[in-house]
Amino acid sequence: MSKNQPSQETLRGLFYSPLASRPADDATGQSAHSQEPALPRKRMGTSFDYYSIIDDAKKEAKKLGEEAAHELEKASAKAQSATGTIALYSPKYYAACTFGGTLACGLTHTAVTPLDLVKVRRQVDPGLYKSNIQGWSMIYRKEGLRGIFTGWGPTFFGYSAQGAFKYGWYEFFKKTYSDLAGPEAAYKHKTWLYLSASASAEFLADIALCPFEAVKVRMQGALQNPYRGTFHGISSVLAKEGSAGLYKGLYPLWGRQIPYTMMKFASFETIVEMIYDRLPGQKNDYGKAAQTGVSFTAGYLAGILCAIVSHPADVMVSKLNANREPGEAFGAAMGRIYKDIGFMGLWNGLPVRIVMIGTLTGLQWMIYDYFKIFMGLPTTGGPAKTAQVEEAKLK
Repeated sequence: MSKNQPSQETLRGLFYSPLASRPADDATGQSAHSQEPALPRKRMGTSFDYYSIIDDAKKEAKKLGEEAAHELEKASAKAQSATGTIALYSPKYYAACTFGGTLACGLTHTAVTPLDLVKVRRQVDPGLYKSNIQGWSMIYRKEGLRGIFTGWGPTFFGYSAQGAFKYGWYEFFKKTYSDLAGPEAAYKHKTWLYLSASASAEFLADIALCPFEAVKVRMQGALQNPYRGTFHGISSVLAKEGSAGLYKGLYPLWGRQIPYTMMKFASFETIVEMIYDRLPGQKNDYGKAAQTGVSFTAGYLAGILCAIVSHPADVMVSKLNANREPGEAFGAAMGRIYKDIGFMGLWNGLPVRIVMIGTLTGLQWMIYDYFKIFMGLPTTGGPAKTAQVEEAKLK
């Protein structure tokens, strides 16, 4: 070979490929062609490498998901074994629905306390914050993370109680009114059935919610929280104003919550039925994930309607609990507040409430229906189909 011609080793060094074979290092870590220690070669990234990483992540996620589903199945089987078979519309059934409602409302409302806090303060004083982001920023700088969750205690206790009453009594009234009407009439007038059952349930649920709502609004409406906690707030109001202080917002609460719940349940049931009517197959052909997905979608859409229908009363609840004078008549307080804020003031904070209520309602129905599945019960979605109902459907 000519002296001016490069050796094969030199060419290999110039045109090294990561896929090419390399000389084996000796036992001491020395390169076969060098007296210096072998340096680790950096592997060049390729599309194949990235796809491989993504596939590995997908496989790991699928494995974790399957393990979680398996554990939930075991827990579900254990719970069903402990409670025994739950017959529809039995005392056990209503107890399960009551507990599911407690979870659905208590957890979700507590989770969105920061949204509720800024909404209430902007309703009480529209000029306080220019935006929700500014509100959270100012509260965080002054009070930290704890300040952003001001009012979480009465929110948790109040909406847990409200959820228990609302969902448990709704199932009871829906069955009771359906039996009174008969299968054919119940199917023909099912929307009125949902509206009547949900209104009856919410009437009772608000009695349980009202004292906690009064404390929550006072905590959130004041720039300086006047109470050390939920029950300190209740005892303080009782000592100063008596039980009337805890229930002075009951009428506007009914005005807010009853239309809200009527829209929430009736529209949810209707949207669920519409979704399944447009999907191939029957509802029972779909698994747990699909059914709870339908519940979330229908719940979110129903929540948007709920927020719009109930928002003026929501503003009034905040204003009355924050600004109503001791001994002031309900009608006089309403008139004074409306004169101050006007018609447009009744819609203050609507965009953030749409986001909050839509998310809340979707998650509530998803949690509630998943808990029903967990206990071996069918998800919510209209009256049971019977021969009389099918006959009415064809007419």
